[in-house]
Amino acid sequence: MQPTLAYIEDLARRAGEILRAGYGQQHHIDYKGEADLVTEVDRASEALLLGEIMRQFPEHSIFSEESGERSGSAEHVWYIDPLDGTLNYAHGMPLFCVSIAYEHGGQLELAAVFDPMSNELFSGERGQGAWLNGKPMQVTNPPSLRESLLVTGFPYDVRTNPRNNFAEFQRFSMLSQGVRRLGSAALDLCYVAAGRLDGYWQLKLSAWDLAAGALLVREAGGVATGVLGQAEILRQQNGVLAASPGLHAEMLAVVKEVDSARPS
Repeated sequence: MQPTLAYIEDLARRAGEILRAGYGQQHHIDYKGEADLVTEVDRASEALLLGEIMRQFPEHSIFSEESGERSGSAEHVWYIDPLDGTLNYAHGMPLFCVSIAYEHGGQLELAAVFDPMSNELFSGERGQGAWLNGKPMQVTNPPSLRESLLVTGFPYDVRTNPRNNFAEFQRFSMLSQGVRRLGSAALDLCYVAAGRLDGYWQLKLSAWDLAAGALLVREAGGVATGVLGQAEILRQQNGVLAASPGLHAEMLAVVKEVDSARPS
């Protein structure tokens, strides 16, 4: 048994209402790392999602940010981030979302990302397209990297990790019109799919951060690979590089150049 796109869209909206209801309130915050937070709202959103999926699809596997892996069928896999952008959320910044993706037989099939503060639902189905509140999305096709607006993110261990993205950030800042940092990987990918941003790269991400957004970029006519062009982006932390085909090639050349110059 497989879910429908309407089903996961409804799940994303319901979990998003939990986030919206808790926004601006005092939160109980636990620290998984110096800049890696979890709130009681993350857990409430996750509880709703896990409860519904396990009730409807008890044989399916689930990868979720707060609970980790729930083992089940390798043919049916869910990737869930119940609150992507927790640091923003905890500081009262309205840039966060719920991200849900479903994979069948090793192929990402369905995706829904809901931003409850802007009431924007980004969704897509493999081979059928990607939509923002029901309207088709399409990636941009800038003439060159120099005419593009990019977005990126940094790892939680940025202070201690030598591969912290600063070198890439500096290089792309010099080669593009600008680089933004929004604080939500799922929304970064959605904004590329919707044509609000031209390209996105990040060196290290978990599967629940990027599964939904990667499918949306692909269904909106773009390319989403590992940051160094790897085909695999979910089962290994290869990061992500997402853009239109032409811009993706330009960005990939820059990332590889910077990576090759990094001291080993």
